[in-house]
Amino acid sequence: MLQRIPVFYGYWIVVAAFVAQFVSVGLQNYVVGPFLVPMTEEFGWTRAEFTSSRSVGQMVAAFTGFAIGAGIDRYGGRPFILVGTVILSVSVFSLGRIETLSQWILINGIMLTAGAPMIGNLVVNVTLSKWFVLQRGRAVALAAMGVSLGGILLPPLTTGLVELFGWRAAWQVLGVMAAVLTLPAALVIRRRPEDYAMNPDGHSAEQLAAGLGAEATMDFNRSLTRAQAMRTGRFYVLVFAFGLFQMSIVVMLLQTVPFMTDAGYSSLVAASMISLASIPAFISKPFWGYFIDRYSARRLAALGALITGFSLIVIVIGVRGGHSTLVYATFLFMGIGWGGLIPLQEVIWASVFGRRYLGSVRSTALPFTFALTALGPVLAAAHYDRVGNYDQAFITLALGTIMAAGMLLVLSEKRPELPLRDPGS
Repeated sequence: MLQRIPVFYGYWIVVAAFVAQFVSVGLQNYVVGPFLVPMTEEFGWTRAEFTSSRSVGQMVAAFTGFAIGAGIDRYGGRPFILVGTVILSVSVFSLGRIETLSQWILINGIMLTAGAPMIGNLVVNVTLSKWFVLQRGRAVALAAMGVSLGGILLPPLTTGLVELFGWRAAWQVLGVMAAVLTLPAALVIRRRPEDYAMNPDGHSAEQLAAGLGAEATMDFNRSLTRAQAMRTGRFYVLVFAFGLFQMSIVVMLLQTVPFMTDAGYSSLVAASMISLASIPAFISKPFWGYFIDRYSARRLAALGALITGFSLIVIVIGVRGGHSTLVYATFLFMGIGWGGLIPLQEVIWASVFGRRYLGSVRSTALPFTFALTALGPVLAAAHYDRVGNYDQAFITLALGTIMAAGMLLVLSEKRPELPLRDPGS
């Protein structure tokens, strides 16, 4: 039935993945900052206590991803997105009723971040990597624009909701929004094109016979299983490099608002910094996708990490020196580096290990990667609680991101020769 649709069905999955990532990543990361000050003031929590839910959540998300990874390969992403939508929307709505720190950690740190991975990057990007090979960079990049759009729209929207209606009502509005947006997107998702007599990138049988789909066939046939991938050094290089890269972004998403307000900026301006970085992240994603399909993804990933690391150093210097114009310009520049992270990461994992078992391979990496990213927010908040500023924590994160760039530059992308497998199995 799907092959009768005049537009290649993979493009509809790109649209669904765009919406799913807007909701999942947005409600995990982009909306939290505006709640920090009103919630900590009302309950008397430290910032480290408030942030601890995100660190707990990183580990919950990692193990959720690990649990569903093989299921994505076997059943596709739709059942997971449907279940995840219910868990996520109910959790977000329930945050408007909490009264204690333990409730905050349970709902925000465990329930919400058990639902979000069923909707987010792992599920949709593994699915896209099965539907696209030659155009994988563009497909993943276009879908990932939903993440950046969340960064543009959600911080000021959430800040406005909190200021107009209070933080409790703001959480409830966001919970309803999650369900309304994500349930229709879930119905669009399908496992892989071969299940519907289609081929990756929309190639026809005639195009395959002419050799146009040879790369997609080899990508499938030479795929590494979870066990084979874990026996390669490249698996752990990617885990550590992208873990460091993601750590700096996660910390900035959570700590930019308090970092800027502590320096005298208004809460609206502080929240707008994430939106400011998200604009070039949004705009640059199609360009990242275009270049990924033509040049070395690992070198491009190293460039994105360098942009992010050096920008973070300049932001710290600019904020402490009161150079607002420099700060605004650097947030814009940093957004270019952010824009490349998701498409580059997903394409590199898929190109190094293949698409057939990609859900299993990517989900196995998540506990390692998220263990690194979980440390960032709580250590940065603990540093603030101890010394009263974020400066040294941000500089350390920047140096870690620059180190990640060096690791990506020396990564080998050559895949081991393996026995050919039947592509129809």
